[in-house]
Amino acid sequence: MAAPTNRKERGEAMHQWGARGGPVGGARAAMLLWLWRWLCLCVCCCPARGLRIHEYLYFQVLSPGDIRYIFTATPAKDFGGVFNTRYDQIHLVPADPPEACGELNNGVFIQDQIALVERGGCSFLSKTRVIQEHGGRAVIIADNAYDNDSFYIEMIQDSSRRTADIPALFLLGRDGYMIRRSLEQHGLPWAVISIPVNVTSIPTYEMMQPPWTFW
Repeated sequence: MAAPTNRKERGEAMHQWGARGGPVGGARAAMLLWLWRWLCLCVCCCPARGLRIHEYLYFQVLSPGDIRYIFTATPAKDFGGVFNTRYDQIHLVPADPPEACGELNNGVFIQDQIALVERGGCSFLSKTRVIQEHGGRAVIIADNAYDNDSFYIEMIQDSSRRTADIPALFLLGRDGYMIRRSLEQHGLPWAVISIPVNVTSIPTYEMMQPPWTFW
């Protein structure tokens, strides 16, 4: 049987394992939780350097407080750089216009920060280059399907043979939507985040994942 490849599949696999037998009651629940988190950490976690496709990178929103969660993103497959530095507090700035396919109205705020961009309108590489040209340190591209809370898209180069040097990450559409909505509700131009986050160093009881996604 092939190994589960995403969070929902891993959760379903754990559920099926429990249904076939094993420890019962609270002991079974504890065992399932421990085993499932162990699989997540083994399959998903990696150091900040040398990230490869199908590996996850984590970042935490520090403010606004109502979305103070740890989010999961995936790096582009064959373009962009990697995080050689951990940013304890850096701005995550939604691009204006959101698709970032050309000149930005808020480019001055993206310089030396990280941009939150929406999928669509142009290639992933084009968006990354636009953010790079505006001085951004990285770009997080959220799916434009706002109900997507589990499916990660593989970001690849376009046919232009161009390159980009800054890290480019893909974010679930639901996560991107909830971040932008929170900023709009609070009237804030950006969120403050920490990236990348080493989740192996965080106690399980402190792991705050978005409640609308399946960990």
